[in-house]
Amino acid sequence: MPGTDKQLLHLVFGGELSSVGTMEFSDLSKLDIVGIYPNYKTAYDAWKKAAQGSVDSAQTRYFIVHLHRLLDPDATAG
Repeated sequence: MPGTDKQLLHLVFGGELSSVGTMEFSDLSKLDIVGIYPNYKTAYDAWKKAAQGSVDSAQTRYFIVHLHRLLDPDATAG
């Protein structure tokens, strides 16, 4: 790929939680997989858009997962 930025994959997903105080989803089949992004900035922008779109649902949460850390736990971002 062109460019000098290192690809650091991030997954953005979310859904309705069982209750506000947990990290357990009420229905895994209804998870919203927003996408996989090449860096934190684009993942954050997608997360923010999805989170703002669900502001009326107190139990709906969106998350950013640092896939690059799972794929290569010994590597550093810098």
